[in-house]
Amino acid sequence: VNGASPGLPSDDESLLDRDIALRSARAGRPDPCSGCSSRRERSKQRKVKKRLTLAAILYLLFMTGELIGGYVANSLAIMTDALHMLTDLSGIILTLLALWLSAKSPTKRFTFGFHRLEVLSAIISVLLVYILMAFLLYEAVQRTIHMDYEINGDIMLITAAVGVAVNLIMGFLLNQSGHLHSHSHSHPHSHVPQPNSPNTAQGSSHGHSSLAVRAAFVHALGDLVQSIGVLVAAYIIRFKPEYKIADPICTYVFSILVVFTTIRILCDTGVIILEGVPRHLNVDRIKEDLMKIEDVYSIEDLNVWSLTAGKTTAIVHLQLVPGSSSKWEDVQSKARQLLLNTFGMYKCSVQLQSYKQEMSKTCASCQSSSA
Repeated sequence: VNGASPGLPSDDESLLDRDIALRSARAGRPDPCSGCSSRRERSKQRKVKKRLTLAAILYLLFMTGELIGGYVANSLAIMTDALHMLTDLSGIILTLLALWLSAKSPTKRFTFGFHRLEVLSAIISVLLVYILMAFLLYEAVQRTIHMDYEINGDIMLITAAVGVAVNLIMGFLLNQSGHLHSHSHSHPHSHVPQPNSPNTAQGSSHGHSSLAVRAAFVHALGDLVQSIGVLVAAYIIRFKPEYKIADPICTYVFSILVVFTTIRILCDTGVIILEGVPRHLNVDRIKEDLMKIEDVYSIEDLNVWSLTAGKTTAIVHLQLVPGSSSKWEDVQSKARQLLLNTFGMYKCSVQLQSYKQEMSKTCASCQSSSA
């Protein structure tokens, strides 16, 4: 595309190869071939997938156990804790879906691939969480008003204690898997990249997987804090049944936490669906850096959007300075390096044209009518 040799590897693979080449040069070892790099990356992704799958199974089993325990104990706090766990389970499933989709090739019908299935899945899971949360909030309000309910403190205490233990296990499991990719690139869900840094490419799938695991680890810590809160409420209700109002209070507090943990997902998915510019990129800064490339006269058009989280695409149309048409390959190469390496684009297309004097943009009909 755009003058590139057909035998070159894809953009994200070439970035990975350069990163491996630099590290190999420092270590005094010969550079590995692209096949070795691909096999090593597939091996690391398999390890991440196994740990994430195990975490998803544990989340599913304990979430089911919490729902049953909350129903038997007649505790809304336990069931709200299970609801928050559902948001984390959805996040892990979306991460696994993203890793699976990253290996799928585009088709003639879906030339961009299937990355936005991840976005659709995120919206569906958040809507499901909100529906369940609305039901639990309604029950909590009814309990607060009427106070005509009883809670089995023993079952609630046991379930909450098991919840704390499970979240400790989850935190350990996800923390271990997070170290599998300690060298990963930055990601739009983590920190805003510095545009002048050459290592801010976040489009590669290995960076996406490792940082998604770290995000799941942070969520597991949040679950641990919430489970400790449920355990405290269960302890109070077990030994002081007259303070059973602690159960609906926990539901109110945890529902607010669920909203705060999901509103960011809705905002990000909305930007992706509307093909907006990702929050970590500044279009004006991209234009300024493109204009600094030698022999670039103007930027006719620039479009930046995301296929899905961590996969940003750009199309830019540049006009060359007068008399520099023969240098188009050099300009195109520098523009692609800027977009791929500095701004971390997943894919980019650079269109060039020779210098043309600016012509009037009004047609003859408009000119005659205005006269």
